[in-house]
Amino acid sequence: MELLVDEESRVIEMAWEDRTPFEAIEHQFNMQETEVIKFMRSHLKPRSFKLWRQRVSGRSTKHVKLRSDDVTRGYCPTQYKHR
Repeated sequence: MELLVDEESRVIEMAWEDRTPFEAIEHQFNMQETEVIKFMRSHLKPRSFKLWRQRVSGRSTKHVKLRSDDVTRGYCPTQYKHR
């Protein structure tokens, strides 16, 4: 799948966000979790990829089915406010 540069940047941003599940990336960019992992491996430096994998592995908020019912949004309320 070919993405524009700004779309690539957004996928990377969403993948790093703790509250953004892989299902949201799949919905918006049609990339399953395994494709996101391959994408991140090819777009990050090796050390950054390793840190990212450690961060998201086992993180329940990255999977809708594992999320607590208390998590009702995908981002911090102040994250997208205009400055």
